[in-house]
Amino acid sequence: NSGVIILAATNRADILDKALMRAGRFDRQIEVGLPDVKERAEIFDVHLRNIKLDPNLDRDFLAKQTPGFSGADIANVCNEAALIAARHDKKFVGREDFLSAIDRIVGGLERRNMIITPEEKRLIAYHEAGHATVSWILEYANPLIKVTIIPRGRALGAAWYLPEERQVTTREQIMDDIASTEKLVFDTLGSGALNDLEVATKKAYSMVAYLGMSDKVGNMSYYDSSGQGEMALTKPYSEQTAELIDKEVKRLLDDAFALATKVLREHRDGFTQLAELLLEKEVVFSEDLERIFGKRIKDIKREQAEAAAAAGAADSDPVSVTDAELAFGGETVAEPGAAPDWGEKPEK
Repeated sequence: NSGVIILAATNRADILDKALMRAGRFDRQIEVGLPDVKERAEIFDVHLRNIKLDPNLDRDFLAKQTPGFSGADIANVCNEAALIAARHDKKFVGREDFLSAIDRIVGGLERRNMIITPEEKRLIAYHEAGHATVSWILEYANPLIKVTIIPRGRALGAAWYLPEERQVTTREQIMDDIASTEKLVFDTLGSGALNDLEVATKKAYSMVAYLGMSDKVGNMSYYDSSGQGEMALTKPYSEQTAELIDKEVKRLLDDAFALATKVLREHRDGFTQLAELLLEKEVVFSEDLERIFGKRIKDIKREQAEAAAAAGAADSDPVSVTDAELAFGGETVAEPGAAPDWGEKPEK
């Protein structure tokens, strides 16, 4: 029956048998990526139909708070927010319920009954304050939403960011992201930084081995998009190149650590104030950081650009002309080509 269309879905199209992909079989591929901010807003509209919501709830705000979420993740957020509101005997689901649901899905359950010594709590506070300070000061780092020292899931504390949805990432952006994962806390190293070091190291390796962002390694990429390299027993480069990649990765990490150290030393007072505020309140939001450090460089530049664009638009606005008159210096003059009116002629 030529009227039958067979559809199939997979997350690993790269490892399918080639016999399935030849013409006449599964010969068309449609990539369904993660939804962007507009698509997430539409997905929220679908899942919020049967939920009693706060009349002032901004659904676009929810879409902006969930970058990288799939449709299933958004459905989970809506369901979790409704459960949280029901536990607190609320009549409707509000903004705070959705934010708590997002935190729970991303970070896991809160563990307020976890036993933490005062010394450990202080160390965690300064560690997370270091993340927040560096990410706030560096221009290209992801914007911070909040930072907390409440244990959640496997984490003893966390800094929550709102990654920008960009298609191209520059070297400066990656370096600032790596630097924001580094720390300077009492000149000591703790085991709690395991995840930070893992993230920073993977980003540095991707810069050198995949993205060609190392001058010594050159414009080469050893990334295998087909996925066949995962089953290979050997690397696609020599031992000498492997040593060079390791050296370049270490250099990038050292540069990022030096940058983070410089930022924290230059803003030591604000860094200490933020850490003490964390110890007092346990959760600190971006408004608190703006009060301590001022506005971010990126926000200032954006406001300046918007002001310049508004000024340029005002200068280029066409002036309305009525009754064949032109506005000129607060006075009215005749339109070009019209006979001038000199008033009454003086007597000779």
